Amino acid sequence: MSQISLTFPDGTARDFDAGTTPADVASAISTSLGKKAISATVNGTHWDLQWPIEADARIDIHTMKDDAPALELIRHDLAHIMARAVQEIWPEVKVTIGPVINNGWYYDFDRAEPFTPEDLGLIEQKMKEIIAKRDPVTTEVWKRDRAIAHYRDTGEQYKVELVEAIPGDQPIRMYWHGDWQDLCRGPHLQHTGQVPADAFKLMNVAGAYWRGDSSRPMLQRIYGVAFKTKQDLKAHLTMLEEAAKRDHRKLGREMELFHFQEEAPGMVFWHPNGWTVYRALEDYMRRKLTKAGYREIRTPQVVDRKLWEASGHWDKYRENMYITEIDEEHANEKRVNALKPMNCPCHVQVYNTGIKSYRDLPLRLAEFGSCHRYESHGALHGLMRVRGFTQDDAHIFCTEDQIEDECARFIDLLAGIYRDTGFAKFDIKLSTRPEVRVGSDEVWDKAEAALEKAILSVRNDYELDPGEGAFYGPKLDFKLTDAIGREWQCGTFQADFNLPERLDATYIGQDGEKHRPVMLHRAVLGSFERFLGILIENYSGKMPMWLAPRQVVVASIVSDADPYVDEVVNLLNSKEIRAESDIRNEKINYKVREHSVGKVPVILAIGAREVAERTVTVRRLGEKQTASMPLDEFVGQITSEALPPDLA
Repeated sequence: MSQISLTFPDGTARDFDAGTTPADVASAISTSLGKKAISATVNGTHWDLQWPIEADARIDIHTMKDDAPALELIRHDLAHIMARAVQEIWPEVKVTIGPVINNGWYYDFDRAEPFTPEDLGLIEQKMKEIIAKRDPVTTEVWKRDRAIAHYRDTGEQYKVELVEAIPGDQPIRMYWHGDWQDLCRGPHLQHTGQVPADAFKLMNVAGAYWRGDSSRPMLQRIYGVAFKTKQDLKAHLTMLEEAAKRDHRKLGREMELFHFQEEAPGMVFWHPNGWTVYRALEDYMRRKLTKAGYREIRTPQVVDRKLWEASGHWDKYRENMYITEIDEEHANEKRVNALKPMNCPCHVQVYNTGIKSYRDLPLRLAEFGSCHRYESHGALHGLMRVRGFTQDDAHIFCTEDQIEDECARFIDLLAGIYRDTGFAKFDIKLSTRPEVRVGSDEVWDKAEAALEKAILSVRNDYELDPGEGAFYGPKLDFKLTDAIGREWQCGTFQADFNLPERLDATYIGQDGEKHRPVMLHRAVLGSFERFLGILIENYSGKMPMWLAPRQVVVASIVSDADPYVDEVVNLLNSKEIRAESDIRNEKINYKVREHSVGKVPVILAIGAREVAERTVTVRRLGEKQTASMPLDEFVGQITSEALPPDLA
């Protein structure tokens, strides 16, 4: 039998028979590792312990101590165990697919009756019984015809379709959890007992079209979450409870910020309070960009399809675009336009106006661009996923030699904005060249090296995501962490060698010849709508003073205090403090409760004593204690507190 060489993470190598499995390798290293092993990574691919290795490779054996592979296997096995449990309880149910997702998994079922919350409890109990059996998990590779015949015989028509869609060069792999069988590419654990029975929970049921096609059958999707330990599950469920309390849609109603309605799905109706927050953030961003050397522009929202065809978006993005047809006067045919889904092609048009010299570069063009993208109704989610939004968009036109410096400048700008808005921690992911791309390897080498050097010049850590760059250039994605530990991908920085070529952007170099600029796409917030949703949830509605829609409410205790209340409000407004009066004939405790629900940072209570002494009694949101102080002292204090961070 031929030999293969397997290289371990420490650089050592050993020879094994071709066809050896990771389970064999683990046992050869030590008996204890053979018992603890759960999977392996072979040449960068997550590998089942049962799969044979036929050629020289690099190998790393995993145990339950390795979080990422362990969680992937636990969640993947639970998807199969759940499907098995469903079919053991209701044999007539048809199964489809069940992938691992963030924090858990889902599985789609074809069942005539809807699953109920009580059903989820039954399924959980059955799953625990299956886990307790410690049934072996085995796998085989079948020929396509055999797999199709098997699923036709068992009436699993969805599996027939899945097998038929598998490319001819990929194996048709079958897995058994005990006697229950499923089509799956793996890998999996070695027996059901390796799944922690107290660290998972079924969460909810939702509708899902088969293969995401609205013309296909509607299935029932059961979601579950799973972790390595009971404690991790409890922490996650606690986080979800906290997230529900912070839901920006709930807080948006309580704070009277915005609403949605069916006449304009996915479009935000901003209320005065919400628009105040929006404008405060927009004004702050405008000042930051101006100081950083950006020049603000404004481009049309409706643009002829010809530009989208030239940029390549018409072919790749048309299904997400809102398209309009206009009968132009005296035209022989209708003119086809689209609402812009992004700003990039329009920014190139501004750049292309007039001749540009190398002395004009870098040219930084910024726009708070109103964009529209069609999203399926089921994907819409408050401010987090909308159809109409405003990007804090900018494009930098520069030479290849300027990429590194522009990237470093951008990271510094982004870090300052995140810090000012309350996000001290963020992570950077560098995505490098995909297999299908434009541009030479030399240019890609230069661009990737420039982005990496820029990161290291500002900070020393980042995550590498090989092969996940855009087809037109490498990119950086920026993920911030909120108050309850959730990550949000907001900022981006992308080097584009493609669009300047397609839209014929040039500059005159030092040699007097025409050259192509590099186009750097960049955003800090991503979109104002989504970022405001993140801010609302991060602060649980208790916005920083400079962003609070109503910074102060001045509430009367007795009606005789009403004139002084008006005086205080007028004085605060003259200092650009967003203050309102509340002179309703209600008890002060009622007013305090109502404005606390509305997340007003400061409530001033004004009674006869305050009028006589020209003082105010200050109650801050979340504090039970009050403080009395002279009016002038409070005005000076609140004026300083309310300054945006870039002006403080």
